[in-house]
Order: sequence, then structure tokens, then C-alpha cells
Amino acid sequence: MIVPRIENAGLGGWLVRLFDTIDEANLPWVTALSRQCESAFGPALVDLVPSYTTLLVQYDPLMLTPDQAQRRLQSLLAELAPDETDASGSEKELPVWYDPSVGPDLPSLADARALGLEQLVALHTATTYRVFALGFAPGFAFMGSLDPRLEAPRLATPRPRVPRGSVAIAGRQTSAYPAVSPGGWNLLGRTPVTLFDRHRHEMSYLQVGDRVRMVPVSREAFLRLGGDTTPLEAS
Repeated sequence: MIVPRIENAGLGGWLVRLFDTIDEANLPWVTALSRQCESAFGPALVDLVPSYTTLLVQYDPLMLTPDQAQRRLQSLLAELAPDETDASGSEKELPVWYDPSVGPDLPSLADARALGLEQLVALHTATTYRVFALGFAPGFAFMGSLDPRLEAPRLATPRPRVPRGSVAIAGRQTSAYPAVSPGGWNLLGRTPVTLFDRHRHEMSYLQVGDRVRMVPVSREAFLRLGGDTTPLEAS
């Protein structure tokens, strides 16, 4: 039984807090509310930003007052049911070159867990991940849940520069950096996939609800796919 809360998110925005803890079972509720908002708000809807536990609803304040928008949300929440089909999202693959030269945290993670590099890669690629949220940077997809044997805290000191396409883990989550940026996640490898392109119809390659498989590829295949093999030293 969920007890959602509607919180003020500034002019033209309400944050619906559906849950207080991260859980894969949250996603059908969040996606169901997101779809219902699209219908209920119509042309007044500006944007929807789903996350692990919340949905940010942004609307046009020239078309709806805050009270009107809040009442619409209250009406939807009164009859909200999860998407039992769980059919949201698409099946996606990310080819990944796992190598210490581009995944400098591979050796230390393997040593800490008494695993060989091949075993660690096998664990990371054995799971089909769900995209629970987009954030931090355009196209950065928070995916879970990671095998508990791979769980690792963020780095004590974030790297000032993480290369585009770097595949990483933190806590029970995994992701890939869509652009060069600072970052404190543990780097395992790289994908050649363009994760964000403002000129595409769907600018982010990964969308909330997608099911994602990491597919290990050789250095040669990575290069053929347009990957950058420039090494990155461990911190």
C-alpha cells in the first residue's frame, strides 16, 4: 500500500513522492502515473521526470493554476494502479570493452572480491538491467540492480575527467557516461554507443523502463564500432 505525497517543486511543478526506498517493484507504479499524467494534463504538460521513487510533473502555469494541477494529480493518485503488464521500455544492448586500460577500477574490484577479471565481467554482463531514472547529465541512465557481489561504494575522491562511454558501477547501480565529465563511479570499461545526441528524435539512447544488456566485445570489435581506446590511469 503506497501513501504518495505531493510536494511543491517551484513555479509550474509538483513532485509526486510515491515511495521512500529504492526498489525494482516501484517502476510499474511510476510508469503508470507518468502515462496517466500525459493524458490528464494534455497540452498543459511541459515535462515528466521519473526517478526511482518520484515523478516530477512540470506544467504550463499559464494554462493551469497550481491548485488545478494538484487536484489533477490527487485524482490520478486516488485510483492509481501499477502497470501489471510491465511492458514499458525497450530491449537495448550496450557493447562494452572491459579492460583495465579503459576500466582502471577492474583490478582493484576483482582483488577486493577475490574474483578474476573474467569472473567479474561475467557477473556484470549476466544481469538484464532496468533503467530507473535519467539524470546527473543528459543521457546518464541509472540502472539496476547490480549483483550484490559487485556492489561497491563511490570513489572517495571523484575523478575530474571521466571519458565518454565509460561503463561504471556504484552501490547497486550501473551506468555509462554519455559525455566527458567528472565522476566518482568505479570504471569497468567503455561502450562505443552514442548515449546522447541532441539531433536524434529520442536524444537519450536509454529511456526509463528500458531493459539493458551489457555485451562484452573485443578491442577490435570496439574499434570497429567507433570506440576510443585512449587509456585512463587508475586514481
